Amino acid sequence: MEDLLDFMQRPATPKISAQSAQPFQEKEFTVSELSFEIKRFVETAFGKVRVRGEIFGAKRADSGHYYLSLKDENAVLSAVCWKGVAAQLSIKPEDGLEVIATGKITTFAGKSSYQLVIEQMEVAGTGALLKLLEERKKQYAAEGLFDAAHKQKIPYLPETIGVVTSASGAVIRDIIHRISDRFPRRIILWPTPVQGEGAADKIAAAIRGFNAMSTTGAVPKPDVLIVARGGGSLEDLWPFNEDAVIRAVYDSQIPIISAVGHETDTMLIDYVADVRAPTPTGAAEFAVPVRAELLMQVANLDKRLKTSIIRYFEERKSVLDGLGRGIPNLAQLLLEQQQKLDDRVERLKLSFGQYLSTKKNQIVQLALRPYYIKNILEKKEDACKNLFLRLENVSIESVLKRGFVWVRDAQKNTVYSAAQAKQNDKLEINFADGAVEVSTTSQVNKPAPITKVRKVKKNENLQSDLFDF
Repeated sequence: MEDLLDFMQRPATPKISAQSAQPFQEKEFTVSELSFEIKRFVETAFGKVRVRGEIFGAKRADSGHYYLSLKDENAVLSAVCWKGVAAQLSIKPEDGLEVIATGKITTFAGKSSYQLVIEQMEVAGTGALLKLLEERKKQYAAEGLFDAAHKQKIPYLPETIGVVTSASGAVIRDIIHRISDRFPRRIILWPTPVQGEGAADKIAAAIRGFNAMSTTGAVPKPDVLIVARGGGSLEDLWPFNEDAVIRAVYDSQIPIISAVGHETDTMLIDYVADVRAPTPTGAAEFAVPVRAELLMQVANLDKRLKTSIIRYFEERKSVLDGLGRGIPNLAQLLLEQQQKLDDRVERLKLSFGQYLSTKKNQIVQLALRPYYIKNILEKKEDACKNLFLRLENVSIESVLKRGFVWVRDAQKNTVYSAAQAKQNDKLEINFADGAVEVSTTSQVNKPAPITKVRKVKKNENLQSDLFDF
């Protein structure tokens, strides 16, 4: 290293003549030796520097380290911020932000490059943050995140209030005290850091966590949320301008009251929230009404209601009295109407009694109906028996049993006269116990015709022929 410093500090070599020139002997370095010497020289000469520039190309690796570059109009400087330092930064490195970074310059031999290792970072004046704030405001407005049509109405008297803020600050105590004085309600705190690295992500996670709560769970889901913190510099309040918080507030299904900083502080969360309160105490006043005022208001309304009812009936009575004075013999008319009413009431009582008596008789008759039906059936049965007996008396079997015969021709047609009988060669004479076939042809000196007796078959249907006589 001393040789390198001597070389860099050596004055210019004077011109010499060719005759007096001697071979110039330079020290020989390996690549690694030279890289190490340069690294030691740079880190010694620039062990602590403050660099002002605009961030671009900022990205966070999975390891948690930030890699970025600082630039001005003429040059670019690579930089890195290790995970442990990044967690302590008051602002999140992002493109377009002008900052002053404090750290040391080191070299990276593997690429023959150098970079700034950032140990601290601050905004290069409030103007840089305000410029970035204005650019974000325009971007979110163009996306419609601030539209009034998207804003929700704050419930008049919520049962449960959720609060997103630090658990150790004065903000939560002020909110609890103010709500208890006005109208005591259940308060659920979701503690989060409200400044520094990672605060924005945790605030957004708290808002989404409240929205994800079940309405039937052991812990009630809030009806309204208050996102709050006390006053501070623009850098301290910056998490409430971060994209994660803005979009979590916009996506919230629970109405949100923002209360960040003092009354003069306006963050982007104030534009996207449903209501903006000037202070955390003001947010508590937006969340609940004053119980004593409500009781007084109810008492006044009750008194006004009673007074108006009394006045209404007094006015109606006056009108009725005026109309009554214009009607002659009003008392007599009223008595007549009362007498009619008494008559109607008495008739109603009698008719109701008669109605019940009629229904009772109908029930009794319904109870006796089975006996009436039985008598009718018995009568019908007797009539059927009589008809059956009469039918038997006029049946062909009954007639034949009384000594009559039934004469039929060969075609089984009934023969009604002698003339008809002479027209047939053979006849069938039916008796009660059988049938005899005879011939009607005259034959002299011939034995008597042989007749055949046919017994009537059992169950033979002769009934239908009875009416052929």
